[in-house]
Amino acid sequence: MNATPEYKWYVIYTKPRNEKKVAFELSVKGIQNYCPLIKTMRQWSDRKKIVEVPLFNSYLFVFVSEREFLDVLTVKSVVKFITFEGKAIPISEYQIEAIRRTLHNEIKFEISTINFKIGQKVEIIKGILSGVMGEIVTISGKKQLLLRIENIGYSLLININQSDTKIRN
Repeated sequence: MNATPEYKWYVIYTKPRNEKKVAFELSVKGIQNYCPLIKTMRQWSDRKKIVEVPLFNSYLFVFVSEREFLDVLTVKSVVKFITFEGKAIPISEYQIEAIRRTLHNEIKFEISTINFKIGQKVEIIKGILSGVMGEIVTISGKKQLLLRIENIGYSLLININQSDTKIRN
């Protein structure tokens, strides 16, 4: 009896400035991956240009079973899986989906590496982020939704109306 492998999202660490290249090589190998990109203005001595850069430097998400870990690690410029106590730790599907929806809908947010205290858990119930769960935090007097990506130490701070949320237990 052959059991179907369980696929989960994991975080891999890449060599610096190799995120898009690794994403392409993983795709060529048939490995589902996600490299969140944002548009930013870059200036050179002779011109300015809008370019797409990775949201998280040196990090990429892969959707694989444990059997495919070696396939991922054989891609040039992949350094390692992000682990805890020697075991690759999965990222929840809702966090990947929240990042996708935030970027796709061009919602304003900030990236933060501050280690916020755990606050009130809420779920967005209205709008394009409906169903996304996070925490309400106050930054500079403004209430924002904090979406933690704990495994890589980053958080997205999203401006929301508190009336668009409901408290989760």
